[in-house]
Amino acid sequence: MREPKEKALRMSIRHGDTVKVMAGRSKGKTGKVLSVDLAKHRITVEHVNMIKRHTRPNPSKNVKGGILEKEGTIHVSNVMLVCPGCGKHTRAGHATLPDGTKTRTCRRCNTTFEN
Repeated sequence: MREPKEKALRMSIRHGDTVKVMAGRSKGKTGKVLSVDLAKHRITVEHVNMIKRHTRPNPSKNVKGGILEKEGTIHVSNVMLVCPGCGKHTRAGHATLPDGTKTRTCRRCNTTFEN
C-alpha cells in the first residue's frame, strides 16, 4: 500500500523577494531570497545564516580546498516579506485584478509585489 504524498505548503514568499529575518541567529537582517524548498518549508536568503563547509581539494573538478562560507537554509516561518512600497516588513495579502489574474499585495499600503 502506498503512502499518500504530503502536500507542499503554499507559501507567499518566492524566489527574488526581499525578506527580513524575524527569529534566529540572523535576526534583523534583510536579504533577497535565493531559493525556495516547498517540500521542506525552507528558503535560502543571501548573507543570512552563514555556515562553514570544510572541503577537500579535488584537482580533477578544479575545486580548491579550504573552509567555504555559504548560506544555509532558514525556515519560512522565521522571515517576513519586505514591502517595496512602504519598506516595512508585512504579510502578503492576495487580490484579484480586473483582468482576472491574482496578485500579492501589501497588507499595510496595498502595493502589489512584482512577480
